[in-house]
Amino acid sequence: MTVVAWIVEGTWPACVDAARAHAPDGSDIVLLHVADEELPAIAHGAFAGLLGRGHAQQDPGTRVEHLATEAAQHLLQQAADRLGRPCTRVARTGRIEREVIAAAESADLLIVARDGDRSRLGPGSLGPHSRFVIDHAPCPVLLIWPETTPELSSIPTPPPHPPHPPAPHHR
Repeated sequence: MTVVAWIVEGTWPACVDAARAHAPDGSDIVLLHVADEELPAIAHGAFAGLLGRGHAQQDPGTRVEHLATEAAQHLLQQAADRLGRPCTRVARTGRIEREVIAAAESADLLIVARDGDRSRLGPGSLGPHSRFVIDHAPCPVLLIWPETTPELSSIPTPPPHPPHPPAPHHR
């Protein structure tokens, strides 16, 4: 069995704990982190627009790329340490939701943490990346709450509906 745990800043401990709890012994566990390709591109573009292309050694986009790589490796190491069993660490860069889907292509289970409004139950508890991943996952998904699950009373009240018109009488 291959289990992919999507490691994201802020919610990763819950994903690691879920992998430890739900992946049978002997499973291949993949800890996956995806860095957004847009941040370095923005820095590269801003630098090129302001100072031109003649000073590549000063391009802050390169530094942003290196920092992102270092941060991903550090986070994956923390996750592996918390898992406490053999695993594979994978760091990818690209469109986050698409990279997660690609990484889960041959997985038997994908573990995803809610990353939106976690103060109440409902669809708002999913951010746009996790919503896409859940909707397009090529394998079963274990969707977890990174903190205590909100109470049922957190579900918003339904909107008022107008009364249904009376059914027509047929003769």
